[in-house]
Amino acid sequence: MKGTFHDFVLAANKRLALPLAVYPGTRLTSWRVFDVVTNPVAQRDVVAALHDRYHGRVVFTAMDLSVEAEAFGCPVRLAEDEVPTTTGPAVTDPRQVQSLKIPQPGDKRTRVYLETTALLRGISDAKFVFGGCIGPFTLAARLIGLSEACQLTVTEPELLHALLEKTTAFLSAYVRAFKDAGADGVIMAEPGAGLLSPSGFTTFSSAYVKRIVQLLQPEKFTVIFHCCSARLVHLAAAVETGADVLHFGAPMDIIGALSKVSPNIVVCGNLDPVSVFVQGSPEEIAVKVSQLLEAARGKRNFVISSGCDVPVATPLANLDAFYRAVGSANT
Repeated sequence: MKGTFHDFVLAANKRLALPLAVYPGTRLTSWRVFDVVTNPVAQRDVVAALHDRYHGRVVFTAMDLSVEAEAFGCPVRLAEDEVPTTTGPAVTDPRQVQSLKIPQPGDKRTRVYLETTALLRGISDAKFVFGGCIGPFTLAARLIGLSEACQLTVTEPELLHALLEKTTAFLSAYVRAFKDAGADGVIMAEPGAGLLSPSGFTTFSSAYVKRIVQLLQPEKFTVIFHCCSARLVHLAAAVETGADVLHFGAPMDIIGALSKVSPNIVVCGNLDPVSVFVQGSPEEIAVKVSQLLEAARGKRNFVISSGCDVPVATPLANLDAFYRAVGSANT
């Protein structure tokens, strides 16, 4: 019986390379970003093209933090070669929270990501297939506005909790739908939580993420908790999610995090997706990879990755350099 991604990492005798890269694969196909986020066949083709080039052990759906908000009613801007973005809230009056309808998995473009997951199961030599979703606080912030959500943590926390109940209910069902589609786990992106105090992070993010983790992690389904804005001061709150795989961005002191967490918690990160992957040279990337792997020497629970989604503008030569450098470290 296949174990979990968490168990695979801890048992591995080589470093795993895990850049969060889907959109750069468009240049290996005839598809554009618009196609990737609206057409499951296009998204599968782009992921498969990257897999054919790098033979990674993990394949995953594209990171799109607008899709769940769109399902709730947020307006979204779609462009040919840009990742979709929400252009306004779904809730313009706090009184609308109580009447806000919870969508169903498969509504609007959530269908694209569920169908892509099922198609990715057809990549026979990929050991793990991951879906992707937004986190409950970040989704609430998309629905009501980020500054408004942060303000509500102080002025009207009960209203924010009411909204979080709805986002968590939807995400619980959506993550379950990924499992039913064949996923081994999801990468849950919760960037908004890193803007909160550590106690706010725990109260308005971790407590709700934990409910989703507890729902599915016992079923050998992995929730990778990703917070690209978290710092070391947020580490304890991230651990409170109960996720046994944590993924951090460039602001995190990743070596400090590795020194503080249990060796049974997998920590992933955290090369900057812009300054390293987009703007760096292949030679600079090789140095960055070597330095980070050397700093994490002896930490079996470390997975080297990008700190967040790798932009579409990333040169393939830089992804080549990343994989080559990790491969060299494994020889």
